[in-house]
Amino acid sequence: MRVQEIFVVILVTGFCFQAQVSSFQNLTCNPNDCQALQDFMTGLSPVIDGWGNDFSSDCCKWPGITCNSSSSLGLNDSLDSYRVVKLELPSRRLVGNIFESIGNLEQLRILNLSDNIFNDTLPISLFHLPNLDLLDLSSNFFFGPIPVVSDLPSIQSLDISDNNLNGPLSASICVNSHHLRVLNLAVNYLSGDLPPSLGNCSSLHDLHLYDNDLTGGISESLVWLQNLTHLSIKSNKLSGMLSEVSNLINLVHLDISINLFSGTIPDVFHSLGRLQYFGAHSNNFSGQIPLSLSNSPTISMLNVRNNSLSGPIDLNCSAMTSLASLDLGSNQFDGVIPSNLPSCRHLNSINLARNNLSGQIPETFKNFHTLHYLSLSNASHSNISYALQILQQCQNLTTLILTMNFYDEELLVDPTIHFAKLKVLIIANCRLTGSMPQWLSNSNMLQLLDLSWNRFEGTIPVWFGNFSSLFYLDISNNSLTGDIPRSLTELRSLIYWNICSVQEPSPEFPLFQKNKASERGLQHNKVSSFRPTLALDNNNLSGEIWPEFGSLKSLHVLDLKSLHVLDLKFNSLSGPIPSSLSSMTNLETLDLSHNKLSGAIPPSLVNLCSLSKFSVAYNQLDGEIPTGHQFGTFLNSSFEGNNLCGDPAPPCLSFSKPQPQPHSKSRVEYRGVVIGIAVGFVSGVACFIVIDKYVWTWHF
Repeated sequence: MRVQEIFVVILVTGFCFQAQVSSFQNLTCNPNDCQALQDFMTGLSPVIDGWGNDFSSDCCKWPGITCNSSSSLGLNDSLDSYRVVKLELPSRRLVGNIFESIGNLEQLRILNLSDNIFNDTLPISLFHLPNLDLLDLSSNFFFGPIPVVSDLPSIQSLDISDNNLNGPLSASICVNSHHLRVLNLAVNYLSGDLPPSLGNCSSLHDLHLYDNDLTGGISESLVWLQNLTHLSIKSNKLSGMLSEVSNLINLVHLDISINLFSGTIPDVFHSLGRLQYFGAHSNNFSGQIPLSLSNSPTISMLNVRNNSLSGPIDLNCSAMTSLASLDLGSNQFDGVIPSNLPSCRHLNSINLARNNLSGQIPETFKNFHTLHYLSLSNASHSNISYALQILQQCQNLTTLILTMNFYDEELLVDPTIHFAKLKVLIIANCRLTGSMPQWLSNSNMLQLLDLSWNRFEGTIPVWFGNFSSLFYLDISNNSLTGDIPRSLTELRSLIYWNICSVQEPSPEFPLFQKNKASERGLQHNKVSSFRPTLALDNNNLSGEIWPEFGSLKSLHVLDLKSLHVLDLKFNSLSGPIPSSLSSMTNLETLDLSHNKLSGAIPPSLVNLCSLSKFSVAYNQLDGEIPTGHQFGTFLNSSFEGNNLCGDPAPPCLSFSKPQPQPHSKSRVEYRGVVIGIAVGFVSGVACFIVIDKYVWTWHF
């Protein structure tokens, strides 16, 4: 035993003895409870602030401890001591194990140790506390199986989600827990079938089993859960049919997404008269949307994207009076966009991307005043000029995604178009011709703009620098000419970032960013999680790189939302590399390759400590490659095609002649963003990633 643990044992044992011999005093902790807390303390590191002799010799006064008198609990205690009824220490960064002696707190009603760093198996004794009402061990690192035998006759809420638990779902959880209302076992590694004993939890209201490895079908025992209002079993390996859910007549929220369910969606929604949310995305459903679902008056959020549903989209908006969010993306629906959607009077978010839809935007959409978010990407829609004329009349439209439509059309100059509230606009990979649309200059609220992979000509408008909220600009892979406007170095959002102003789409439409078409996407649940970017690559831009780009850094020390990506490759830029670029301290990607830059690489660039991708290949640079920090991690391919020397190039005394620059720039890699609401895959985290070739696709 460590010296610290011995000290704690002696110290707390003294407290327990003092409580035992001082029963005449008020508010003294029962010696058995005190001993249990002593054992609990020995397993912790560090000692809990406020526990110990410096605070009080009475454990009932320690932070996180609540006691009630024995008499108030109906106990026959000659000492009339106080019993521990609550142990609440959430989010304390506590590290250690929980010993079995915790089960000696036999009068415990509430135990909350959530959001700590406990990392042992679950104590069996915790599942045999006769008076426990609430047990919350969520967001820790517990591992191993859930105890096979459980006897919690008073439990109402049991949450052990977000741990590393494995093995089967314990069949005993509901055997003697008739008062259980909330059961949350989500985000673990539980496997096997749903046990029939779940049906014994007749008082259950909320059942969360998502993000596990459960298999089999929906157990028939669920039909007995008549009080169930919230059922989330997404992200498992469940399969079979769904007919059993028709008996769950009080369901409000049903999420079966990211499983292996197949066949048609059963026509049972007339029995679910309270259902507001139905999530079934990323399964293997086929056929059409059932009539009882397309006529549901209670459904407010409907998400069935990434299945194989087919046929025309036929929703009865006269009946669907509550529908607010509709996601039918990545299916096989055909025909045209339904003209009656604006009559769904609360509908504000629509994703119809990646289907077989065609034709023009319905004229009725000009009256779609509730619409905030619209994605129609990856289809065969036509007449972009007409589409913009109609959609501009959607007075509250903030996010518009039209990627991979309108192929080879010309974006006509129309000064009458005005999207007053537009914050996110993506019209990428359409091979559109013409010039940068002048009407964008009036969309003063733009935050994210992607017009990449088109055939726009002319110069980059100076007024791009007037967008006070723009933090993501991708106009790569076009045929733009002329200088880079100096006004881009004055984008206020990259200097005075206000994250609270970022427009976020509906939480049901995550954004997926992919670096290769064959890989799963990195999920962003917020627009603000995208890295601030200026992507001007693969054009015919000339002139110099303005030294003022160095000013695109946040003036707030703790603000990470200054420029992260500056991509100028495959242009005809000339002149030196400004040393002021080293001021962009959060820069992660700097690609200046395949230009006509001259002079030396500024030594100050080694101070870009966040830089993970850097290339100046195929320019006219000379001199020694700077050393230090991140520069030691870059390969020779980042510097080749120049007159450079030093590691990783040849030594400065014997460096070779420059390699010839390729005659034409490659357009093989697809790197324009194509934002989207996409096939639901895995959730990811935004972190620093070294990516050699960007193939970002806004997809749905």
